[in-house]
Amino acid sequence: MATCLIVDLGFIGYADAFELQKRIVAARKADAIGDVLLLCEHPHVITLGRSGRRENLLASERVLAQKGVEFHATNRGGDITYHGPGQIVGYPVIQLSAIRRDVVWYVRMLEELMIRTCGDFGITAQREAGKTGVWVNATATKCDSPHTSQSSRSTATSNDAGIAEKIGAIGVHISRWVTSHGFAFNVATDLRYFELIVPCGIAERKATSLEKILGRAVKRNEAAPKLVKHFGEVFDRQPQPATREELFAALEHFEGQAVAVPA
Repeated sequence: MATCLIVDLGFIGYADAFELQKRIVAARKADAIGDVLLLCEHPHVITLGRSGRRENLLASERVLAQKGVEFHATNRGGDITYHGPGQIVGYPVIQLSAIRRDVVWYVRMLEELMIRTCGDFGITAQREAGKTGVWVNATATKCDSPHTSQSSRSTATSNDAGIAEKIGAIGVHISRWVTSHGFAFNVATDLRYFELIVPCGIAERKATSLEKILGRAVKRNEAAPKLVKHFGEVFDRQPQPATREELFAALEHFEGQAVAVPA
């Protein structure tokens, strides 16, 4: 089984994480580094994807500044979303052509790893037809089994009881089949910040989190290992923990060689 480096960046600014992704993507395209999954938390930030509409940002620049929230337009797919403390953000930089050349399948698998993680907490999560991401029905949250996966049967309809709330968001970018950006999973997120936007451009829906659903404090380290485990399962990769220093050393080695090669 091929491996995937798992690098936990901890708390990092959005712009710094984006620049790091670009460096990893360049190295991955050159086969100078293997697949990588970055995990992190961001300070308060709102990002707008390629297909996003600026009117889905409900707060003025003055309000964002008062609340200490950055704003970034970005090259990922999707609309507008919020990242902040208590949310685990995953940035897979993988060579998708070595796994399956199918963008829709890739997005479904990112959903799947979050659905399975919810299942580990006894929460029934699902997909919704026509909407990217992972949803939890507000009136029916518990699974029969803590390891139940919704997988291929996890598409909800408007006839389901209650209105589903979003626990996991996805926005990806793919260049020459190398992926970047990824998923955001609400663990202990302050959900009030989602009131600054129309999340993913869907006005009638709210965000939720593990803490809100379970009614108890949930630590980041309760959820992160589960996300990594299921990432390995769905993409058939053996997770291999690595430090930031090891990742940076590999990137610097590649970049040094690239500079040394005559144009």
